[in-house]
Amino acid sequence: MPTISQRGVDMPASPIRKLAPLADVAKQRGVHVYHLNIGQPDLPTPQAALDAIRTIDRSVLEYSPSQGYRSYREKLVGYYKKYDINLTADDIIITTGGSEAVLFAFLSCLNPGDEIIVPEPAYANYMAFAISAGAVIRTVTTTIDEGFSLPKVEKFEELINERTKAILICNPNNPTGYLYSRREMNQIRDIVKKYDLYLFSDEVYREFIYTGSPYISACHLEGIEQNVVLIDSVSKRYSECGIRIGALITKNAEVRNAVMKFCQARLSPPLIGQIAAEASLDASEEYARETYDEYVERRKCLIDGLNRIPGVYSPIPMGAFYTVVKLPVDDAEKFCAWCLSDFEYEGQTVMMAPASGFYTTPGLGKNEVRMAYVLKKEDLVKALVVLQKALEAYPGRTS
Repeated sequence: MPTISQRGVDMPASPIRKLAPLADVAKQRGVHVYHLNIGQPDLPTPQAALDAIRTIDRSVLEYSPSQGYRSYREKLVGYYKKYDINLTADDIIITTGGSEAVLFAFLSCLNPGDEIIVPEPAYANYMAFAISAGAVIRTVTTTIDEGFSLPKVEKFEELINERTKAILICNPNNPTGYLYSRREMNQIRDIVKKYDLYLFSDEVYREFIYTGSPYISACHLEGIEQNVVLIDSVSKRYSECGIRIGALITKNAEVRNAVMKFCQARLSPPLIGQIAAEASLDASEEYARETYDEYVERRKCLIDGLNRIPGVYSPIPMGAFYTVVKLPVDDAEKFCAWCLSDFEYEGQTVMMAPASGFYTTPGLGKNEVRMAYVLKKEDLVKALVVLQKALEAYPGRTS
């Protein structure tokens, strides 16, 4: 029998989805599962997008251009202008979700064996994309006790060698909800400039910032314009995960030309998705404000509730809609599985993502989980009650 590739062996299972079979079995038993494990917003998609799909008037659903429709890219220029990100349509390449943008950035900028420095914990699929490209993730560790703030420059420089090619950040951060300060972004800029590295910056959560601190995009950093590759997606800001529309943005023409070869090889980004995404740019200010206000309320509900449970600690996330939570358990992965397979309270249980899957360093995050506050407040309140009851009943509780 033929063997699978080493790449297939090394590819990590998703920490967000790998407990899904246990959740399915729990549901089959009639247990209601509160999904705190995945960043799937439950808020409505903009009506303009739904209307655009319903009123499609085409006789053929054809290939779109490999870099995406120009009309959409030109409209995006105006969207980014609101954030003081000055682009032309030619700086923007439309991708099949933000995921493809990350993968194409790696494939275009990195050779097999090249190294990327990533603050951990980090979005787990970055590792998967790195393995796909033959690249190596090297991590600088941030800790829950320090609120996941960025380590000093020396920690980065300890990792830099002749194979180091890039730094990758997510800002605001998934999974921690951390927002990088101007000082931290300038620190990253200085390292990128000093060692002539690429800066891959995943900024899909820019709409969701809950502090007076300004949003500092990698595109705001002076002197490294040719080094920056911005990753974006409509999935979160418009509740459009399923249309699979993202973007890769860079001023570096050489990188864009390389990315375009991969875009041509996969032919085109989704046609119907682009129609919906372009229409979404006409969503009202009221839609954006109501969405933002709802996440502010959910954040307060979840974080306040978590920190009232004995032995539980969550920093206050300043962006996105996630938080990493320390639990009084021996092993968070075992606890998450136990909640689905062995526990229920009044016919309910909770599903969380074990945080160890967001760390590359073995042993880190063992007593942490990532939670997404993408449920309505009434459900978050119920989920918090269920979590407290689960922690009281769990045999592997540590305090």
